[in-house]
Amino acid sequence: MKSVAVGLFESGPLRLLPAAVREPRRAWLAIPVGAALTLAGSLALSAIVTAIMPTVATPEFPMRGWDAFLKLVLLAPLVETLIMAAVLTALAIFLSPTVAVLISALLAGLAHSYVAAAWGLVIWWPFVIFSTLYMVWRERSVIAALGVATATHALQNLLPALKIAFG
Repeated sequence: MKSVAVGLFESGPLRLLPAAVREPRRAWLAIPVGAALTLAGSLALSAIVTAIMPTVATPEFPMRGWDAFLKLVLLAPLVETLIMAAVLTALAIFLSPTVAVLISALLAGLAHSYVAAAWGLVIWWPFVIFSTLYMVWRERSVIAALGVATATHALQNLLPALKIAFG
């Protein structure tokens, strides 16, 4: 019998994502693959945004040291994943999983744009991946879904957090 979550993204644009992201089978693989996708996508989007709008405001992080590192790698991914999960759960009541993922990512981008316009544009893609992982792993359990999405988000934040905290 086929997994329901695998069927979530068999059609539509999210079917192009690697199986490791679309199937709730191996968290140890889904997390680094998801993180690599988010990092590659956000770097590409950042380059495009910078090329098109070189003077656009980027986010400022006035914190430094271990405080910044822990907030960016542990606290922010957990809190943002909990918010994302609530939004996705509500959206999934009325919309297809693909539309729920795309709207959730759009809302995350808009929320981050409030701080800095360019950040919202760049953050959209990572939230497509985080939202997809949450929806897929929710079949296993909400705890698994939160864990995989949060861990992927933490890895996405790791390099920027190191630069902000200790750079």
